[in-house]
Amino acid sequence: MKSLEADKFFRALAKQLDEPVTIFLTGAVAGAIFGNVRSSADIDFAIEPKRKGNARWEKINGALLRTSRETCISVQYARDIDRWGMISLLDYRREAVRYRKFGAIDVRTLDPVHWAIGKFTRYWRPDTQDLIAVLKKKRIPAAKLVKTLGKALRKSPPSSQGFQFRQHVEQFLGEYGRKIWGAKFDPAGSIQIFHKTAGIKLHA
Repeated sequence: MKSLEADKFFRALAKQLDEPVTIFLTGAVAGAIFGNVRSSADIDFAIEPKRKGNARWEKINGALLRTSRETCISVQYARDIDRWGMISLLDYRREAVRYRKFGAIDVRTLDPVHWAIGKFTRYWRPDTQDLIAVLKKKRIPAAKLVKTLGKALRKSPPSSQGFQFRQHVEQFLGEYGRKIWGAKFDPAGSIQIFHKTAGIKLHA
C-alpha cells in the first residue's frame, strides 16, 4: 500500500462518512508515508470516533465496508490496536503525528518509534527491511528506540510473544545496528539499555 492509494481510500471514505473520527495509521501504509515505498495489500489503523454510541459504530463500520468495496482496498481496523498483540503500544495516540484531513476524518500516523513496536512484534523479513529504511530515513536515535522498546516489553504481560519480541530486538540490534547508526554504534551496550529499561535481569 502506497500513500497515494491510502489517500484515495480516505477521500472516498470522507464521501461516505460525515461522522468525526480520528484514524491512527500503522503497518506498511504508515511506513510508506515515512518514506518506505514497499507495497502492501491493505491499510491497518485504529479508529476513534469523536462521539460515543453504538449507533455511530454501525455507521462507521458501514462506511468502511462500502469504501473498501468501492476502492478494492482491504482494511483492518479496531477501536484500539493495542489489543492486536501481547506487546503494548504504550501511548501511541498521544505521540501520533498529523498526516492529513479528509473531510471529517483526521488521519494521523503512529510516530516511527511506536510504529516500530509492531514491526518487532511480527518481525517477518519485510518488517526488518521496513525498520531499516524508516529508522535511517527518519534518523531515529538508537537510545530513543531501545528505551521505548524496553518500556513496551516491561508494560506487557509475560508471554511467549514477549520472549520472541526480546529476541527480535536483540537480533536486530546486533545484525543491523551499525548499518543504521554507523560504525560507532555499540550493539552490546544498546542491548544492555534495552534489558535495563525492560527490567530484564540475566542470570550469571
